Amino acid sequence: MKRVLIAALTVAIAPAAHAQLAPPNEAGITMGHVHLNVKDAELHKKLWVDQFGATPVTREGFTGVKIPGMVILFRQQAPTGGSEGTVMDHFGLKVRSLQDVLQRWRAAGYQVQREFKGTEGFPNAYLIGPDDVKIELQEDTALPSKVIAYHLHYILADHLKLRDWYAETFSLVSRKRGEHDTADVPGMNLTFQTSRTPPTLGTKGRTVDHVGFEVKNLEAFCKKLEARGIKLDVPYRKLPERGIAIAFLTDPAGVYIELTEGLDKF
Repeated sequence: MKRVLIAALTVAIAPAAHAQLAPPNEAGITMGHVHLNVKDAELHKKLWVDQFGATPVTREGFTGVKIPGMVILFRQQAPTGGSEGTVMDHFGLKVRSLQDVLQRWRAAGYQVQREFKGTEGFPNAYLIGPDDVKIELQEDTALPSKVIAYHLHYILADHLKLRDWYAETFSLVSRKRGEHDTADVPGMNLTFQTSRTPPTLGTKGRTVDHVGFEVKNLEAFCKKLEARGIKLDVPYRKLPERGIAIAFLTDPAGVYIELTEGLDKF
């Protein structure tokens, strides 16, 4: 029964297998992308295609891949450090067969940091990829596809304060995921955890440089943020040559966030 209930919840927060981004919430927001700084963008793209069956992004001006639930973009730029050690420690995926993925990952010469039972009671593992990108896997044998996006994992001192900031700013639904305090944006769970020695580093410049949310009517949403006193690091602007509009801000703990409109057309 527990497995059935969790499988149903997965369907509720994740898009169908044939879609890339989930339908937005009532505020017009859905999970968009993670953006990685990497030494070799083509290597990372090949890794995601070979290991997870990802689809390459074909939009001119972008190097990346798509999996159900999000886009993963690569900037060819040496990172200042890996994702571990920043406030956003890693991002997580669900896979239909954990052992199949781990076998391919090890055969390709990459590190499996640890295998363990996750907070929801299922087999999990941490992977370390090129440029020290950290990825968590959770097995879900009921998945309709090989892989889907699942969670972003934040570790910091006052985790509930940051969870509430995300919930209020982006109209997310707060809940428990196992023992963790979390909030759901369509297509992705945001997990917030405290620790005895929490990291304090922001993400900008690291392997996971920033996370992105896709927003309908982005210009109006940015005006609402500014009216609430939230500072935008990069104000709203259109990039007609790339077919999107963007804005950037930094959360209270130092995680860099991009807001986009148009990524759902990728």
